[in-house]
Amino acid sequence: MSSQPNGHGPSINGRQNGEPNGHHGSPSAATEKVAPATPSSLESPHIVSHRTMPVRPGDKRAVDLDNYFSGPLDPTKHSKLPYFMRLHGSILPSLVMPILFVAAWATTITVISERVHSLAVDSLLLTVLGFVVGLSLSFRSSTAYERYAEGRKFWAQMTLHSRNLARIIWIHTSEGEGEQGKDDVLGKVSAINLILGFCQAVKHKLRHEIEADYADLEPLIDHLDTFAKRARSSDRSATAHNLGLSNRSKFQTWGENLGLPFCESNPQKSIKVARKQGKHHGNLPLEIMNYLSSYYEHCIKSGTLTGPCWQSQVSTSLMLMMDAYGGCERVLSTPLPLAYNIAISQITWLYVLVLPFQLCAKLRWAAIPGTIVAAYIILGIAAIGREIENPFGRDVNDLDLDRYCTSLQLDLNVLTSSPPPKAQEWLKAPANTPLWPYSLSSYDSWRARQEGEIRRALVHRVDHQSVELADHEDSAKRVEGRHGGV
Repeated sequence: MSSQPNGHGPSINGRQNGEPNGHHGSPSAATEKVAPATPSSLESPHIVSHRTMPVRPGDKRAVDLDNYFSGPLDPTKHSKLPYFMRLHGSILPSLVMPILFVAAWATTITVISERVHSLAVDSLLLTVLGFVVGLSLSFRSSTAYERYAEGRKFWAQMTLHSRNLARIIWIHTSEGEGEQGKDDVLGKVSAINLILGFCQAVKHKLRHEIEADYADLEPLIDHLDTFAKRARSSDRSATAHNLGLSNRSKFQTWGENLGLPFCESNPQKSIKVARKQGKHHGNLPLEIMNYLSSYYEHCIKSGTLTGPCWQSQVSTSLMLMMDAYGGCERVLSTPLPLAYNIAISQITWLYVLVLPFQLCAKLRWAAIPGTIVAAYIILGIAAIGREIENPFGRDVNDLDLDRYCTSLQLDLNVLTSSPPPKAQEWLKAPANTPLWPYSLSSYDSWRARQEGEIRRALVHRVDHQSVELADHEDSAKRVEGRHGGV
């Protein structure tokens, strides 16, 4: 990491809208660090300018095969191809080399059996081994998907309680007058930023990224004193880190995409390097939660969060966010035992290698494509289990943690974009029609009537529900505004 001060200006390299989330060709904001830069003299140094953000090769909208076979998938992109014709998201690329090996093996066995000496064995072996392989793959798939579903559930829990905590802080924490009011507003915004920072830090922690100066995290927590920040002075510079991410050789990139195990990178390499150097980066999400808890304590002591109900809700939300983080760590650090992985891999490969001996007698030359098809099915199911076993990584079918954090950031920005609403203002707004669809009269119009008339209208509204309004049957149709601005 860089020992120079990290800038918060135009040099922040976040992922742009529509940018492919590839981890080979171009690092996303999840791994790219903030590099120091000098702000433009024509713009304020305190404003992040999207116009001055550097454009990386991976930002281009053109098709990049390196990014095409990496992930996670972007669910907002829609493909009109039928599922059996899609490659992006398929495990086919990672099976290219294994299938080529199986094809060569099946061809060799079939040629020897047809031209030299029959190598056929009884098909009873196919039946016995097929049952064992099916049982093994069923176990492999069910345990892998269980971990995938658990990871999504814990991340949804974290997002839910992050929103709830931000809402309580923004709405139910009171603001003073004058200078104190400005301090209260900025304090609430800073605390809500730490909520997002906690989720970003959890994302990096689950991906074994232990530093603190990533482009989507550093601006949120640079003012905090953390172990990761203290270790930064002895880490390699951000520029060197980013170049290391983007300068992987084509052999490594394509070898990993095509299923060569020796080309896969070790996701915990940075942790091992730090351990050898005697550096401790701490538990960043836990440290951020400590600062959030201190803000909660400050609000109670200063009297800005007085309701016991809301105090309890804040404490519960903080606890459940940590609970979700702990659940994600449990999913990550408790994979399928190694003995199971080895045994299942050996069983499936043994079955695939024996297949040509059993098929060549009856299928003759057709045993070659038959073996290839069977190998694709069997090895494909096993490969899917390996890919989704760790749902927090960067494989094509992993959970898109970057998108989850970006969505949460948008929600929090929308929440804080307006001052806490006051009930009397929106209740008496001209566009408020309390008795819709029975009446389009406003709140003030009904307030001018007798209470008995209001009660009778509420009764009539029940009967009015069956009345068909124009275009009301199709809820997808929109209507022109009738009341103007509120």
